[in-house]
Amino acid sequence: MSAVLDLTRDLIARRSVTPEDAGCLPLIAGRLAKLGFRIEHLRFGDVDNLWATHGTGGPVLAFLGHTDVVPTGPEDHWASPPFEPTERDGMLYGRGTADMKGSVAAMVVALERFVAARPAHPGTVGLLLTSDEEGVALHGVREVVEHFEKMGQRIDACVVGEPSAKAKLGDLIRVGRRGSLSGTLTVRGVQGHVAYPEKAKNPIHTFAPALADLAAERWDEGNADFPPTSFQVSNLNAGTGANNVIPGELVALINFRFSTASTADGLRERTEAILTAHGVDFGIDWHLSGHPFLATPGGRLREVVVGVCRELCGIDPEQSTGGGTSDGRFIAPMGAEVIELGPVNATIHKVDECVSIADLEKLPGLYEAICERMLA
Repeated sequence: MSAVLDLTRDLIARRSVTPEDAGCLPLIAGRLAKLGFRIEHLRFGDVDNLWATHGTGGPVLAFLGHTDVVPTGPEDHWASPPFEPTERDGMLYGRGTADMKGSVAAMVVALERFVAARPAHPGTVGLLLTSDEEGVALHGVREVVEHFEKMGQRIDACVVGEPSAKAKLGDLIRVGRRGSLSGTLTVRGVQGHVAYPEKAKNPIHTFAPALADLAAERWDEGNADFPPTSFQVSNLNAGTGANNVIPGELVALINFRFSTASTADGLRERTEAILTAHGVDFGIDWHLSGHPFLATPGGRLREVVVGVCRELCGIDPEQSTGGGTSDGRFIAPMGAEVIELGPVNATIHKVDECVSIADLEKLPGLYEAICERMLA
């Protein structure tokens, strides 16, 4: 069995449903400590984080990943138990194989190989892992970055192991991500009997025209690197359960996935202006998950990752900013260039999540080549 497959299987067997780590981080820390890595266990709230580094000075190249996984769903729907790694038809099955224990294992193996071959390498290579990526992400990388800022720890370049590929390892890399702005919108009305609407104020009726305008609004045109900003309502709730009662309140969950063509402040202001123009009596609790970020074309890490994919995978990778968010959104504001490179994402969060064993065994070579070119 290969080193990366062996470690991936060991990690999958640990039931690390977010925010539990289930011993993944101590296992990895023990392996890296034997090679002279400096180990920092950073626990914030109920979340375990690991920062392991080798070398001194700059540049600082970090690999970023998470050991927590999403819940399995009904386990009897799986063809094999989700926490029992199983090989079938060239694939490795289990919760977290693609998102992202396979990448974490590949990073560990790549770092072990790199340091063994170049014990006196220039600069610093680091591995940052958290057990709080799939959940609320309050005490994971977000809080680690706050700690780094206090301690003066820099990161110049960061490779995130999120599953980025569409059909084959190396066919797509993420060179940025959209920002995410969410709001809990409360529309206030006056409860009453449906037979006497003049004595009530229906928040559903009040909100409907405003919602139509919000949905039709062209928030921006995007740009060369990002698609236009999107607005979505993910939940709408009102009513008492009785068909003869006008509700007194409506609650809507809204979200913007926004490009660098807009700002969070601008989206907040325009949303509230549309609601006000329609005479809606409202309040909004806003939550900014992260600003958009982009690895500038011509950046060193971006060029290296593209070159590695071309040479080792035989593919000219698509350079995308699509998809959701990742923990890279916390690293980018440190001034780091952030690129995401990982396995195929077709089965992430699904029943029978799996990863190609051939891709998994190739991935450490990609990460090791990035180390060699960035810290040559």
